[in-house]
Amino acid sequence: MKVLVINAGSSSLKYQLYDMTDESVLAKGLVERIGMDSSILTHKPTGKQEVTEVSEILEHTTAIRKVLANLTDKEHGVVASINEINAVGHRVVHGGESFKESALVTTEAKSEIRRLFDLAPLHNPAALLGILAAESNMPGVPQTVIFDTAFHQTMPEKAYLYAIPRVLYSKYKIRRYGFHGTSHDYVSKAAAEFVGRPLEELKIITCHIGNGASLTAIEGGVSVDTSMGMTPLEGLMMGTRSGDIDPAIVPYVMNKEELTHGEVNSMLNKHSGMLAISGISSDMREIIEGYEKGEPNASLAFEMYEYRLRKYIGAYTAALNGADIIVFTAGVGENASLLREKVLNNLSYLGIELDAEANKVRSGDPRRISTENSKVQVLVVPTNEELVIARDTYRIVQGING
Repeated sequence: MKVLVINAGSSSLKYQLYDMTDESVLAKGLVERIGMDSSILTHKPTGKQEVTEVSEILEHTTAIRKVLANLTDKEHGVVASINEINAVGHRVVHGGESFKESALVTTEAKSEIRRLFDLAPLHNPAALLGILAAESNMPGVPQTVIFDTAFHQTMPEKAYLYAIPRVLYSKYKIRRYGFHGTSHDYVSKAAAEFVGRPLEELKIITCHIGNGASLTAIEGGVSVDTSMGMTPLEGLMMGTRSGDIDPAIVPYVMNKEELTHGEVNSMLNKHSGMLAISGISSDMREIIEGYEKGEPNASLAFEMYEYRLRKYIGAYTAALNGADIIVFTAGVGENASLLREKVLNNLSYLGIELDAEANKVRSGDPRRISTENSKVQVLVVPTNEELVIARDTYRIVQGING
């Protein structure tokens, strides 16, 4: 079976085509600037020359048609025809309480994704556009939806409810949902496999640290708490997101600065975090460069980021009553060795011993960065959310095919 994985944004579309025989990637690519006359499609077929095309792509249906044309092209294609693509898997950010696991795309599923637009106004509408565009270009091909929130639907009420009037949960489903679920799921399973122990026996803290960042406390293979909330704004300090703040700040600043709801929302999501504190960048690489040069604002941004990350690891160690494994993943988690070093050296009370040399090694494979004597094993595990989507799609479609 060949599975096309699609991650549709409002003006972009990422894709990967998998051969599930050996889970190899046949091709991957990105369509940028959808809706403009100078859209860019970058197509990367495995073992062949990368192709870049600039053209007018005004909506997602055209974007997917262009993707399929590249996948089937005689020179840089990887399949002879569209008919070789057996299924399509879509990343959808928010599944609310409706989707506790990945699902087949049906009329009902599309209606429910549309109903959840209010919970993820930037992401769910774009995902639905991708689904409809794939249906238009590939009629009859089964499609699936894989949700960022589904993995966290195992959280107990004590973890997912907010201490606000219960009627707000009953009427509007205001609660913690969590995100990055496919990543937390994937790396926790990979970590258990790496250490050679059953997932069901382990207490794992997974740290998905990218421009957006979240931690998850995983016990026996299921999520019991996670740092992001009803939206991806809650939790850790991030590239441009504030993370946890006193909620009274919002009406106070709105009143003082005469900000609209949209303006304060933009401030907290796009103009806060490391960008706001450093005044330089939201990119951890640039923050670390400034920190190493002794630049005061970059140093403060780095120290705040490390401190808050360390506090959450400590909190989740308490929530789990101990930890067997801590996992770092995603762009920053996998590559920022200095951040890992500072965090782990400040968690010595847990009996963590960092292997300084192993921490500096860069690799695309899972690796241990703690010493043999460390009471908690610390791993770096590259995430692969697209593979999770492909695997779930394969499983679901195999099921309907008997």
